[in-house]
Amino acid sequence: MPPGPLTLHSAIAAWQFAPLVSAGLAVAAAGYWLAARWVRHEGGRRWPASRTAAFLAGLSVIAVATQGSAGVYDGVLFSAHMVQHVLLIMVAPPLLVWGRPVTLVLRAARGRARRAVALAVRSRIASALTWPPAATGLYCAVVALTHTPPVMDLVLRNGAAHDAEHALYLLAGYLFFLPVVGSEPIRWRLSIAGRYLMLVVAMMADSFTGAVFTFQSREIFAPYARAARAWGPGLVTDLHLGGYVMIAGGDIAMTAVALALAVRFYRDGLASARRDLTGPAAAPAEEARLAAYNAALRELDSAGN
Repeated sequence: MPPGPLTLHSAIAAWQFAPLVSAGLAVAAAGYWLAARWVRHEGGRRWPASRTAAFLAGLSVIAVATQGSAGVYDGVLFSAHMVQHVLLIMVAPPLLVWGRPVTLVLRAARGRARRAVALAVRSRIASALTWPPAATGLYCAVVALTHTPPVMDLVLRNGAAHDAEHALYLLAGYLFFLPVVGSEPIRWRLSIAGRYLMLVVAMMADSFTGAVFTFQSREIFAPYARAARAWGPGLVTDLHLGGYVMIAGGDIAMTAVALALAVRFYRDGLASARRDLTGPAAAPAEEARLAAYNAALRELDSAGN
């Protein structure tokens, strides 16, 4: 049970320490930072600070979602539970993807370790998991199925199932956003239209799932009814609030990604126009990214052979 009613103060200050989660996040942060330092100082390649900041921000979102007030109150407030889900599947994954951890590992690793990573990235399993239709289908299925009463009742009763659900959200979100905003050396590269199509499909799944809760006239999750809290919104009101969180969270997150993609391709268009005016000396950003992507693929091939 949480320490007391959810207030503005407790929403900011409430915290539950999860040793395993904190240790995992600390190891990931330290490993990424050390790899970036190795690439910059030993490998002779500059690693953008923005990539590091994005990856660390993603880890911070995970910490807040699992150990902050959303995690403290998720067992008694469905709306808090939905805030946690939005952070784990829609906010943290694109930040982690933007950090390009796979590319960083490939640049930092040597010998057998680099060969193992290269083989894993080019494996059939990795290609199947990152295939855009499969990644989109997994995302939609996870969003829909994990919010059914049987699954929700299980994760609210069983701590291990709850932790597994969090890991599933991060995995599904990461695989979904990888072809949308990522530039890792995976097999698939999408056009801007394909990326927007993925965002629209995911947004529809988020909105439909949230809308289902807003039309309920009674509490559908038994653990929340048994919590018997004497504060906060009523059970049905809280259920509706959770639905609105899912709808608004999905719309805001996907729209933010769509705007970021629009800015990126707009800048690429300007760069292309400048090249047409000034000649081939001014290479557009998209061509530079494509060259870097092809170089990463060549590195994978050389590491795998």
